[in-house]
Amino acid sequence: RHGGGRTDAQPNPLSLSLSLSLCHLFLLLSDSLLFSCAALVSPLHLSLLSIYILTPPHTHSLFLSLYIALYTRFRPAFLNPCLLLRRRAWSSGEMACGEDKEQKQDPRIEGIAASIRVVPDFPKKGIMFQDITTLLLDPKTFKNTVDLFVERYLGKDISVVAGIEARGFIFGPPIALAIGAKFIPLRKPRKLPGEVLSEKYVLEYGTDCLEMHVGAVQPGDRALVVDDLIATGGTLCAAMNLLERAGAEVVECACVIELPELKVQYICYSS
Repeated sequence: RHGGGRTDAQPNPLSLSLSLSLCHLFLLLSDSLLFSCAALVSPLHLSLLSIYILTPPHTHSLFLSLYIALYTRFRPAFLNPCLLLRRRAWSSGEMACGEDKEQKQDPRIEGIAASIRVVPDFPKKGIMFQDITTLLLDPKTFKNTVDLFVERYLGKDISVVAGIEARGFIFGPPIALAIGAKFIPLRKPRKLPGEVLSEKYVLEYGTDCLEMHVGAVQPGDRALVVDDLIATGGTLCAAMNLLERAGAEVVECACVIELPELKVQYICYSS
């Protein structure tokens, strides 16, 4: 407020937070209330909110205009990536993991879980690293892992298997060969020699990027995204966005390990 022409009025943090949050909710009218509220806690949103509160009152209109422009251009970055991924799964009615009733009947799941080594405090303190290299040392377990995915996707008319660097390159090619699909590597920046499409995504601290060769995917291709592990889902969301920009339909994402709130699950699919 600028009463009597004064410009030194102090902002009310509560009202400003509410204003920006309402603006954000308005932009998310197409989403369910659950995901709109959850999106407010995304790291990018909180950073912008902090800047908004600290800026002088006379700049707030400009800031909101900039916020709307950024949101329109980079919408996925404003959403919690894990929730965005799960919303896609819920909306199609499919989300499956190794703890499904059907999967519990399969003894191969237990063998896969037992073969993965957990390394504490790697690569930094507090992280329980899921090491799949021990799974690869056992040919039978490695084959069982690939077979579980092949059994799910054989005959599903999938024409593209896209593997995310780097461990998606281990599981993706044998799946692609078995189901008769081409394999496409989704790589980190400056790794591919030809013309590329790029997709940036937000991590907890900073950003990253995936790239894919132009022409690797054709409009109408049905794609499967493969990686070894899903934690927050940010990388998988970037992979889906990249493939969809090229005209492909992403059928599902397939991961060996899922970490929903640090509760480990094995052999996971999400539409």
